[in-house]
Amino acid sequence: MAWRLGRLGAGAWGRMARAGGGEPGACWRRGAAGPIGAGGTRGLGHGPAAGGGPRLGPGLAAALAGLAGLAAAAFGHVQRAGMVARSSGPRGRPEEEEEEDELARRCRCFMAPPVTDLRELRARPGDMKTRMELLILETQAQVCQALAQVDGGGRFSVDRWERKEGGGGISCVLQDGHVFEKAGVSISVVHGNLSEEAAKQMRSRGKNLKTKDGKLPFSAMGVSSVIHPKNPHAPTIHFNYRYFEVEDTDGNKQWWFGGGCDLTPTYLNQEDAVHFHRTLKEACDRHGPDLYPKFKKWCDEYFFIAHRGERRGIGGIFFDDLDSPSKDEVFRFVESCAQAVVPSYIPLVKKHRNDSFTPQEKLWQQLRRGRYVEFNLLYDRGTKFGLFTPGSRIESILMSLPLTARWEYMHSPSENSKEAEILEVLRHPRDWVH
Repeated sequence: MAWRLGRLGAGAWGRMARAGGGEPGACWRRGAAGPIGAGGTRGLGHGPAAGGGPRLGPGLAAALAGLAGLAAAAFGHVQRAGMVARSSGPRGRPEEEEEEDELARRCRCFMAPPVTDLRELRARPGDMKTRMELLILETQAQVCQALAQVDGGGRFSVDRWERKEGGGGISCVLQDGHVFEKAGVSISVVHGNLSEEAAKQMRSRGKNLKTKDGKLPFSAMGVSSVIHPKNPHAPTIHFNYRYFEVEDTDGNKQWWFGGGCDLTPTYLNQEDAVHFHRTLKEACDRHGPDLYPKFKKWCDEYFFIAHRGERRGIGGIFFDDLDSPSKDEVFRFVESCAQAVVPSYIPLVKKHRNDSFTPQEKLWQQLRRGRYVEFNLLYDRGTKFGLFTPGSRIESILMSLPLTARWEYMHSPSENSKEAEILEVLRHPRDWVH
């Protein structure tokens, strides 16, 4: 089923959603989470295969972003879920009419009801799966409201879907708005059994897994977004944050987080690039001074279009298999990164949404979008894995593609042009914060 933003239907959920109107993010600004430990100096680590550098093979943690149409990030104090008490109302009253508890009050700001039943969420308030699901739901709603406010006229279609193998998701898409040609923010919460092939992929990255009858129980959830503005002077952004958990036949559980955020401008704007990277760096620095340079380098190396010899954009941060020093500390790091998405990006759109542009500049935007499509379909691990995984939701996987793009034979920009300037940066990444 699908709803429209501001027209989420009748009944209790529609009333709850409408009650969450007003300033974007107002529903969950009740205390942001702090940094990891005193001074944020403990640092974060990867599993045994991380090695401090990128793994460009078919990693399943990133792949599940495609499998489930995963979507981005984190706003609000998710640990409050630990204080949720199960509500009870007069006998015979529908659940949605019962007196609201803390969890229900948080949920009324979401774009749609949680994928997991509220009774199950209440039963395991401190579990990471609960905390992460609430985090991505809150993020989706906050980002969608911020984008709708900037667009000034477009509406998000809200598409709630189920995966027959287990779980489901919520895809929110604004298409052909005033400012955004296409803006998608999706979440997924999926579970089931991994195949032996998938388990082999994990083992190739250093995971010690034992399957039974070729199966391995898993849970995965995340938020992913790609936003394509109409104006060629307003950049495209992508972000994705996810959590993965697997249990082998001995009952041993392994978990890790992954994600990142990167910017793809059509034309280089030095101030925009510095603002974007500095905002991400500040988020990373709360948890350790080594994180931003490490994950910035990883991002530059991952989003590389090998057959073109250029990056997809001007980078940001990217990481995978983060599983130390603890679940709580890595979760807080992911939360900080997610909180940086809106302040890093929305000011750039507001700055450029009304810029004048020429037909030539619009043409260059279409050509750069062609490069975006090439990377996503040929190199992105999540997209490739999702397209060939049974039960995947293709519409959510391909949500990242722009509404329009263009390919011209042997197109080459003029020397010393603005088009040539951005190509130079894409071929030779820069340090934007020092």
